[in-house]
Amino acid sequence: MQYSEGTVGRVFFLRFDDGEDFIETARSFVEEQSISHGVISFLGALHSAGLVTGPEEAVIPPVPHRETIEGGWECLGTATIYPGTDGPSLHLHATAGRGRDAVTGCLRTDCIVYLVVEAVIWEVCGIEGERIHDPFIGAALPVLCNRR
Repeated sequence: MQYSEGTVGRVFFLRFDDGEDFIETARSFVEEQSISHGVISFLGALHSAGLVTGPEEAVIPPVPHRETIEGGWECLGTATIYPGTDGPSLHLHATAGRGRDAVTGCLRTDCIVYLVVEAVIWEVCGIEGERIHDPFIGAALPVLCNRR
């Protein structure tokens, strides 16, 4: 386990509108506001999104199993914010449902808002850590300063 202790800084309430790319717009906002570490909670609806819903098989490194949603799905999710090699790194997970169908996974691509997505971003100050690619795991993982 690794950890880093911080305190809550600024808190932002955001509204993402129909047709916006949720991931790219959120990343741009985080960068414009110079938020290095934080948490995002969000709810609303997505017109479409590409998700990773686990591995094809439970091996390391994993081969991602991908799903796509289209046509207006209700969603609820959370994300972490860390500095990454190319600017802010957002790791977003969500559950989306339409009718009796539901899917849960890591939001990755083409995450287009349907009607509205509301979000709250809590900035966390004093955290020492960044998201770094781990070649063994095959994914970018948070690396924190205080290690056990």
